[in-house]
Amino acid sequence: MDADINFYFDPVCPFAWMTSKWVRQVQAQRDYTVDWRFISLRLINAHVDYDAHFPPEYEAGHTAGLRLLRVAARARAEHGREAMAPLYAAFGAHIFDTAPGPDDHRSEGEVRELRGARAFAEPILAEAGLPLELVEALDDESWDIEIQQETDEALSLTGKDVGTPIIHFEPPAGVAFFGPVISRLPPEESAVELWDHVVGLSRFPGFAELKRSLRELPQLAAFGVEANTVGKQEDWHGGSRRQQK
Repeated sequence: MDADINFYFDPVCPFAWMTSKWVRQVQAQRDYTVDWRFISLRLINAHVDYDAHFPPEYEAGHTAGLRLLRVAARARAEHGREAMAPLYAAFGAHIFDTAPGPDDHRSEGEVRELRGARAFAEPILAEAGLPLELVEALDDESWDIEIQQETDEALSLTGKDVGTPIIHFEPPAGVAFFGPVISRLPPEESAVELWDHVVGLSRFPGFAELKRSLRELPQLAAFGVEANTVGKQEDWHGGSRRQQK
């Protein structure tokens, strides 16, 4: 049976996480089903020169995301698709909804790299109610085949000039888009209204894109942006702050 939406996520993408929180708001108010699927930023950028195109900490972060997706792929294979919602929720809570401590003096690159480590993944598995032995998948590249296939599936629905998240509305016949990218979580009373507007656009066969690269830093503790404040606006060229040197 098809889900109402297929949501393709990389666990280290802050905008995918923010959008997923909104999708969960809508789920709580509507009888929606979501299939949480994989898309790897590291695999998408496998042939990109990170030093030339991204800030210095991005390669470590994207690699950590791939490592966590390996754990998710094994969890899905052994415990079913229903394991993905709590696992992704635990990923996001630890990566984005937890502010750094006052004595945490690690660099941004170190923080991102450690997200792909056993010591980071094991508490997340425990929180999601999954066996700690799944952490062995961090280094198991055999899962990359499945992750690549799902990444290719997502890009086949939207084209390649996109980022994360990708949402496939009303599959299999419905259309898929990159985004919507949001920096703020809407109030509970507005979540469904915003959702209905997005679905309305997706149902028009001729609609292709509504986009700007200027974005606020998302309202996430990991970025130091509290729920009632507005993050600094940045230009996310290409959806990922790519830069040419």
